[in-house]
Amino acid sequence: MFKIASKKVLNPTVVEMDIVAPLVAKKAEPGQFIILRVDSEGERIPLTVAGFDREAGTVKIIFQIVGATTELLNHKNAGEFIEDFVGPLGVPTETDGLGEVCVVGGGVGCAIAQPIAKKLFENGAKVTSVIGFRTKDLVILENEFKAVSEEFHLMTDDGSMGEMGNVCVPLERILASGKKFDKIIAIGPLIMMKFVVETAKKFNVPCTVSMNPIMIDGTGMCGGCRLTVGGKMKFACVDGPDFDGYEVDFDEMMTRNRIYSDFEQKAREETCNLLKKEVK
Repeated sequence: MFKIASKKVLNPTVVEMDIVAPLVAKKAEPGQFIILRVDSEGERIPLTVAGFDREAGTVKIIFQIVGATTELLNHKNAGEFIEDFVGPLGVPTETDGLGEVCVVGGGVGCAIAQPIAKKLFENGAKVTSVIGFRTKDLVILENEFKAVSEEFHLMTDDGSMGEMGNVCVPLERILASGKKFDKIIAIGPLIMMKFVVETAKKFNVPCTVSMNPIMIDGTGMCGGCRLTVGGKMKFACVDGPDFDGYEVDFDEMMTRNRIYSDFEQKAREETCNLLKKEVK
């Protein structure tokens, strides 16, 4: 069992938790992920490491409430326990040897992008951060990004906060101005990453993306997280989650990720109804 050390609501659908897991905290690096179960009968879900405190022995996770398991997890509070918390899994994001980097985050993907930006900053890199959300009510980690960025851009689709538009607007403007990056690191919705890659290609800038497909065991055995990269099959859990954005088949990934969307919504609704009955 793993204790929830703290819980914080970041926006109406996104929650941050610190989990007491000393062995995971000891080895975790930005870009890696964990797999958890809320209870002994629950499903396994992957969540990317959003931070860690090696001294305190805690690992930070940030999750969006979209399905049954995240709904159950959200009903847990500080001081309570979850069943399993396994990791760190996956390959850490490559941050060494980079002098100037643009980190692009979209929505809850910013929870993954921020610790990477922080690690780059601590390594002495000059970081430009571009983060995007649908509206101001969904903005998270703005100050955390500002603290580690030489240049910072906040975008909202409706213009309710920051600049109006998507993340590609400032990215293309920055690249067109002649600014050079060793790499662009993009993390967020698949459609966002696809267009960030297309923008990077115009200026021949390397672009890494973080993939989060359907995943079950996290060890490469189930095959659920397979994706096509450079015409070859890869497994996000052991080969990634980071890949060369130029080589990822985004259209295939978007099709596969939509397969269980209706099931996920139904499962969450059923879970909500069960929880309501328990409260009564």
